[in-house]
Amino acid sequence: QVQLVESGGGLVQPGGSLRLSCKASGSIFSINVMGWYRQDPGKERELVAHIFSDGYTNQADSVKGRFTISRDNAKNTVYLQMNSLKPEDTAVYYCNANLVAITSLGKRRLEVWGQGTLVTVSS
Repeated sequence: QVQLVESGGGLVQPGGSLRLSCKASGSIFSINVMGWYRQDPGKERELVAHIFSDGYTNQADSVKGRFTISRDNAKNTVYLQMNSLKPEDTAVYYCNANLVAITSLGKRRLEVWGQGTLVTVSS
């Protein structure tokens, strides 16, 4: 079984910083894309940023210049460094991965989600 475990959320003042981490564990053959999404109550889940295995990244316009996504392939871990946080960044942040898992039936492509971590930006 493959799972993603997130950490690093919390309460921060406007203008502050937080770093989220997400580690994938289990019977993993390879991970293509890892990313972060966020969801505010009453709104749809939206992409924040994602990073491919070759290092290519893509970010939402709303976070460009403030958030940086990075990845440690050896540790199957993705990070989201969030600087200059704004109240509108408040949301539950979810880690996501598109990967190839090793199962009893062989290799299988999966999309896996973490349980979410709450980020609250407030004074």
